[in-house]
Amino acid sequence: MTSATAARWSLAAAIATMAVWGANFAVTKHVLEHIGVGPFLFFRYLGMPLIAFALLAWIYRRRLGFALPRRGDWARFAGLGLLAHTGHVGIVIWGIHLSTAFSSALVLTSGPVFTLLILAALGAERLRASQVAGTLAALGGILVFLSDKLAAGLARAGLGDLALLFAAALFSLYTVLARPLVERYGPLLLLCWTLAFGAPPLLLASIPSVLALEYGAVPWSAWAWLAWAVFVSSFLGWLAWAWVNSVRGLARTAPLQYLMPPIAGVVAWLTLGETFTPLKLAAAGVTMAGVAWAQFGGGRAPPREAAQPDAG
Repeated sequence: MTSATAARWSLAAAIATMAVWGANFAVTKHVLEHIGVGPFLFFRYLGMPLIAFALLAWIYRRRLGFALPRRGDWARFAGLGLLAHTGHVGIVIWGIHLSTAFSSALVLTSGPVFTLLILAALGAERLRASQVAGTLAALGGILVFLSDKLAAGLARAGLGDLALLFAAALFSLYTVLARPLVERYGPLLLLCWTLAFGAPPLLLASIPSVLALEYGAVPWSAWAWLAWAVFVSSFLGWLAWAWVNSVRGLARTAPLQYLMPPIAGVVAWLTLGETFTPLKLAAAGVTMAGVAWAQFGGGRAPPREAAQPDAG
């Protein structure tokens, strides 16, 4: 695959991932209403490692030794697993449970700001003026979305929104730190070995709630959407996002996360009955314009090779 072809496919994959993740907020709210946070995390982190390692065993069936990380990288995989899965996802699911689908999507889109700050601090990528300006414009749209809560004071945002803000910072840190490993091992190995370390703490912590769940009272739709959330949104989504970051660069992909709130808003309106004012709809337009500006404005990107540090 040529670099131009990879760039086109990576953009399509990024937009598809944002559509899936945007819709997943309403899906998650539906499932959480019926089974709660603990069982959701348990079944997610029981299913994802099984799928990931089954795929790994099939792909590397005649050369399993090549699927093992280097000795010096084991600690990195462990740290990223605890950061991304135990920390980020555990907090996100809890935060969504305490907040609304739309508000959750909005708060989590603060992630690109954290990503750009981390990149600038580390000197990992040179940022074009259009990327910074587009990201700030998109952030301005998000602030308008949240203007009613901001006007009422920070306490109005609630514990769920504050937890999601922290989770967004964790995901940005993971995205930056994971890049050398995904370029060295590929998305599948990154997902498998981070799950190997990040899933067990969540599984152990969730066992009591799983045993207490009244399975007979859970509708079939909750189980069906849980399967969708595990396989499509979680497993395929994390693989796609790791590959997209490796092809397009973090500074170009981070603003795409601003596509999630409009998508989450439409799905929440259709499925959960959430409503939005004309001001919020206008802010969605500003957000999407900012994403486009960050993606396509300002000409060619600076060379990545000269700006990328490898953690060694």
